[in-house]
Amino acid sequence: MFDLDRWQEIISTLKKNKLRTFFTAFGVFWGVFMLVIMLGSGNGLKNGITSDLGDFATNSVFMYTRPTSLPYKGFAKNRNFKFNNEDVEALKHEIPEIDILSPRNQGRSHREGNNVIRGYKSGAFPIMGDCPEWILIDPMKLTQGRFLNQADLNEKRKVAVIGSKVYEVLFKPGEQAIGQYIQIQGIFFQIVGIFKPGQSGVSFGGDKEQTIFIPLTTFQRIYNSGDAIGLLALTSKSGIPASQVEEKAAALLRRRHAVAPDDHQAVGSFNLEKEFNQMTGLFQGINALIWLVGTGTLLAGVIGISNIMLVIVKERTREIGIQRAIGANPWNIISQVITESVILTLMAGYTGLVAGVAVLEMVNKLMAGSASDSNMFKNPDIDFNIAVTALFILIISGMAAGLIPAHKAVGIKPIDALRYE
Repeated sequence: MFDLDRWQEIISTLKKNKLRTFFTAFGVFWGVFMLVIMLGSGNGLKNGITSDLGDFATNSVFMYTRPTSLPYKGFAKNRNFKFNNEDVEALKHEIPEIDILSPRNQGRSHREGNNVIRGYKSGAFPIMGDCPEWILIDPMKLTQGRFLNQADLNEKRKVAVIGSKVYEVLFKPGEQAIGQYIQIQGIFFQIVGIFKPGQSGVSFGGDKEQTIFIPLTTFQRIYNSGDAIGLLALTSKSGIPASQVEEKAAALLRRRHAVAPDDHQAVGSFNLEKEFNQMTGLFQGINALIWLVGTGTLLAGVIGISNIMLVIVKERTREIGIQRAIGANPWNIISQVITESVILTLMAGYTGLVAGVAVLEMVNKLMAGSASDSNMFKNPDIDFNIAVTALFILIISGMAAGLIPAHKAVGIKPIDALRYE
């Protein structure tokens, strides 16, 4: 294997017809190059789309009410109803599969006009009535202060946690905000925290950086909404599908609000786990298609190398006959042909791999340096294990490409080879 004469002979053979060697190797180069580019692009698309989820709880379900579609227990259809505080307690006690439960209310549309005032400054911002558990479902980075806590709810405190863009509108750069007061619907609230969203793709109620959080109990009081709740956010415990929790919660809520058991319109829901699993399945299908197309292209290049090795064996028939006549055993001939095939395949494939990775890195740097805020395509790259696997496949492919030519070379009788012109 490490015979210097053999390696010199291999290099000499490949150099005899440089153009033929180049075009033969180009098939493998192009197959590997396209496979790397397609895998990197698939990962870039996946990273771009899944980055919108960020650290949002993917096992979460969000439930809300809609008009009933069926009459039930004396109630006509198209009846409107609302969730309430007792529903929250019932869900906690009757569905043990629930891990986190966070009710939410949203204020009247901020688009109707400025609803938040501080001194001479004002702005229109979404107002959310939330519980401390919300930050566990939709994590956010607190740049100053804290988030809502249980004492805020129990005591119906007039405190607020504001988004970074709210701070930019109502305060001067560098101005201290914690402890200051803002007016919401004419009522003064003390700021206890400033946050930046952990991700920006999943949002309920508008741009989160422009959102103001206040305690749910305080919200119900200042908006005179009684014990009504507009949205229920919940997650399932580890190992339990969110769809199972979704079905049990919907059935319980329909029963508590005298809604027909088969009225699936009345209690609406958005299952983020279901959407996430669909996306995962989609990308698995894309990867399978990429491997199918890329492997097919690579196979075409390997077949080309096998064909060129057959031509090389034919050209060296007389030489092989002389080697056999002076005592070369079949393994010497086979190993020589297979080694040439593996070297040609590996050199072309490795060059394609390096070129593909270089192109992906260049695209990544160009995107990082651009001012685009698009998250549809992000960090195109390939896994290191995939690169190693590709090289291993190349070695096996090179050996396979040399098997038929090697078998043909061994099958040449020395006397016939010496007579070959």
